[in-house]
Amino acid sequence: MPIYQHFRKNEHPFVDRAIDWMNNVRDQYTVYVTDFLNPREREIVTSVIGLNNEEVKFSFFGGVDDAERERAVIAPYFVDIDEADFELIGLEATYAQKFVTLEHPDVLGAFTSLGIDRKMIGDIFVHDGRIQLITTEEFKHYVMQELTEIKRTKVSFKEVALQDIEKDEQNWQRKHHTVSSMRLDVVVKAVYQLSRKNATKLIESERVSLNYALESNPATLLGPGDLLSVRGYGRCKLIADEGRTRKDKHRLIAARLM
Repeated sequence: MPIYQHFRKNEHPFVDRAIDWMNNVRDQYTVYVTDFLNPREREIVTSVIGLNNEEVKFSFFGGVDDAERERAVIAPYFVDIDEADFELIGLEATYAQKFVTLEHPDVLGAFTSLGIDRKMIGDIFVHDGRIQLITTEEFKHYVMQELTEIKRTKVSFKEVALQDIEKDEQNWQRKHHTVSSMRLDVVVKAVYQLSRKNATKLIESERVSLNYALESNPATLLGPGDLLSVRGYGRCKLIADEGRTRKDKHRLIAARLM
């Protein structure tokens, strides 16, 4: 199918799912609400359904402006979509900062230990002794009943209005790099200031994610728009490839989350 040529091989199963969602909505005149999707998955949904589809429409919402993880509502062309259709709610818990330090990975790890799939939870914010997160109306009771401890600290979640969710400020710092190729190992080496050997080791030990999926092939080619996450080193996104130098190297602009 020609559409696959626009996506990496590991993305093909999700492409198939997006096609199924679109076809079911079109053929059965029903509305479908997805789980939480990361930015790359939303790009795929947008590409598959298309912005000029005359039979099916879609919209994304994650509970707050510019959410990283958002649900999609896919509907027949004649159906109006509003925020209530996403069925999102906010949850909040407080903890004693004096006795424990909690961070985003701690909260995410607590969900993982309960066997909760990441796609069931939207954005998570941890600041000022508070944990705030976005989930679904259907899933909120499970979170409130089961997630009662994080890092040996008792927590109790209660529902809060979405407008009371406070986003974390993110500091992305841009930098120009000159790289010999757009291979994953070469880019990781440059952006994170590592040796080529250490960059390759991180990739092969499955500590590097590309567009939210683990990537263990150092030779994978990257391009503008790709998001990297290296465990222990943070995130970066590739902004632009500004062409070649006289020595045929790539002029890369990347932004690293500090």
